[in-house]
Amino acid sequence: MRRVSVVGTSGSGKTRFAGVLADKLGVPHIELDAIYHQPGWVPLPDAEFVSAVTEAVLGDAWVVDGNYSIARDIVWELADTVVWLDYPRRVAMYRIIKRTLWRGVMRRELWNGNREKLHNIFKRDPAENIIMWAWTTYPDRRRRYAEMIEDPQWDHLTFVRLQTRAETREFMEGAVRT
Repeated sequence: MRRVSVVGTSGSGKTRFAGVLADKLGVPHIELDAIYHQPGWVPLPDAEFVSAVTEAVLGDAWVVDGNYSIARDIVWELADTVVWLDYPRRVAMYRIIKRTLWRGVMRRELWNGNREKLHNIFKRDPAENIIMWAWTTYPDRRRRYAEMIEDPQWDHLTFVRLQTRAETREFMEGAVRT
């Protein structure tokens, strides 16, 4: 396990999990959100994003976290393992609400000077409210990742589906032994 893609719904803990796994494996952690979200929350244009992701995954070993479909083929063609954090919706929602409130109150910088705006939690548009985004995209993400596990295009990948904290802990303990 040298090139790992970590996926899952918003709030599943991809970034934290990927950071810990990368540390345990002694490899770089690549956070796709940090590449995509430029200052002022301006998205990196698609061609530039694809180019930046392509460059980021050229190394021999890494852990990438993120669900960007435009970059999936690039990452997964080079990956050997996909870890799907597939926790119950209630767990993901609890985490995203807690994280969003904490980030908003603490004014924590995320990437490129960006901070979550606390007032966005009152917006109904999922594109502006990460909590709404997580709620509305949850069922589709679960369906799509379940389908991708069965897709012969990805037969070269080892898929690991983690659905509980106990499974996640066990996986992390095993990761240091590999």
